Amino acid sequence: MLIYVLRRLLLLVPTFFGITLVTFVLINLAPGGPVEQKLQAMRFGAAGGGSDSSSANSKGDAAVSEEIIEALKKQYGFDKPVHVRYFIWIKNIFRFDFGNSFTYEEPVTSVIASKFPVSLQFGLASLFLTYLISIPLGIMKARHAGSWFDRVTGLILYGTYSVPTLVLGIFLIVFFAGSGYLNWFPIGSLRSDDYDSFTLMGKIGDRLWHFVLPLICYLMGSFTQLTMLMRNSMLDVIKSDFVRTAKAKGLSDQKVIYKHALRNALIPIATGLSGFFGVFLAGSLIVEQIFNLDGIGLLSYQSILSRDYNVIMGLTFMSALVLLFGRLFSDIVYVLIDPRIDFK
Repeated sequence: MLIYVLRRLLLLVPTFFGITLVTFVLINLAPGGPVEQKLQAMRFGAAGGGSDSSSANSKGDAAVSEEIIEALKKQYGFDKPVHVRYFIWIKNIFRFDFGNSFTYEEPVTSVIASKFPVSLQFGLASLFLTYLISIPLGIMKARHAGSWFDRVTGLILYGTYSVPTLVLGIFLIVFFAGSGYLNWFPIGSLRSDDYDSFTLMGKIGDRLWHFVLPLICYLMGSFTQLTMLMRNSMLDVIKSDFVRTAKAKGLSDQKVIYKHALRNALIPIATGLSGFFGVFLAGSLIVEQIFNLDGIGLLSYQSILSRDYNVIMGLTFMSALVLLFGRLFSDIVYVLIDPRIDFK
């Protein structure tokens, strides 16, 4: 196992370089970069001075624009070829220096750090609640397969899964956030205006109360998938010969399920662990937009629109590391669940 882990760690290096290189080249080849956007903003600003001034300076504008373009390229680092800029970026990340954001005019690490807590809180909460509820529910559905409990819960799960996140978010706001119906939950931020005056328990309760509606939107898709995966995996294991043998020896259903069958049924569930690591950074653009949350999802979307290359590459760097190490963690969990698996 140790040799396998070392091999995977070595394989992470070329994989990481491949991901970052492709991303870097693509975003630099895309039209409408920061230099073009800055020039467009300057032209719009100049156009606001009136038609007479613009027509008077029309001949000299080209020469001035060339000087401005060269100065802006040097300012943003676009006076060098793409491959040179990529190697400079690689050299800088060893110092954890991603440069400054073109939009926020702050270090990229500061920009990401300011948005990271929102996605991290919802990522951890959704990960914990999804596994805490989905695994026991999937086991119960498998044990009572075909019963009214299995049918009713399956209908509810598939019904909620079929509702788009945008529609669900609007529904929750309209019916439960004071838009003409029930005014049970607040929206618009993760805490109340007078949050600092609360006691410790009051602050915790206030946070949890603000979490409810966005967290429901975060949970719905992964919750249904994991529950049904657990149910189907457990059903396959229950039909195995070793389970029938255990029952024939007179063991109770509880002991057969939780001591013999559960460990084998959890093997497919381990594959999803690597994907959940991405939740910490991916965020959710739709959820953050609907509930006015300033997280990673909204930052990624705005950075792409504004061609904020340094922020995009910073997010790509962190996402690549999280997902690659998540895959490795998933393989390690495989071995812990089933020692028969041997990676060589």
